[in-house]
Amino acid sequence: MASPCEVVCESPRRSDAAEMCELVAAEAWRIEDKFSRYRDDNIVARINRAAGVDVELDDETADLIDFAATLYQLSNKRFDITSGILRRAWTFDGSDRVPSQPKIDTLLARVGWHRVSWQRPCLTLPTGMEIDLGGIGKEYAVDKAVAGIRSAGGEPCLVNFGGDLASTAKRRQRRSWRVGIEGETPDSAERLIDLREGALATSGDARRFLEKDGIRYGHILDPLTGWPVTEAPRSVTVAAASCTQAGMISTMAMLEGAGAEAFLETEGARGWCRR
Repeated sequence: MASPCEVVCESPRRSDAAEMCELVAAEAWRIEDKFSRYRDDNIVARINRAAGVDVELDDETADLIDFAATLYQLSNKRFDITSGILRRAWTFDGSDRVPSQPKIDTLLARVGWHRVSWQRPCLTLPTGMEIDLGGIGKEYAVDKAVAGIRSAGGEPCLVNFGGDLASTAKRRQRRSWRVGIEGETPDSAERLIDLREGALATSGDARRFLEKDGIRYGHILDPLTGWPVTEAPRSVTVAAASCTQAGMISTMAMLEGAGAEAFLETEGARGWCRR
């Protein structure tokens, strides 16, 4: 998941906590192995290598593609799983290396979900294009891990993958799980949230950004321009019933830039923006 992952388990028995951690780790590695764009032996790699040839997808992968296609429409084409190729121009490492417009334009010619043929279960990706499920994969993994613990009848747990998290049940000893939203530095909390049930997801540029000539460029890219979204909050945190839902809303709010707060209000979402 390219981030710290943890399970907080409320149990009087260490063996139960260890069992829940093993269950979550197994599910996290399963999803990482199946959907990571960094592997060359999974379904994503097979899609990206197909060069215009149909690829028949299994049900789980097809469900994620359906979800991504829905997000593309809901976001007015700004949530686009084909936009990951723009990482060849942008490296958000805190430096001042802002790419040139010609380099971005070259990559934009290979971005756009509208260029993809998707007739479930067959996906056809034009030569030179790629998909990247990283924008939804972590939240999906949290929800799958939570579902696994619930199916196993496990103790109340909080599953946290890089700040995207969900609870399996209410705590018994206390009323809620206390969660800190990261501030300017990793060891500081901008806000404390008491979460009884449900999930939280955060989108932001606390660790992934560039800065040049006094301008900060966050890592949330607009696939229509190839540039970071302008006037976006530093972060958006959303509470929802599932981590996937929370992540969807927080990312879409970031894509609204200056209109992030208005978007959350219009959607009736419980969220917090940090400017």
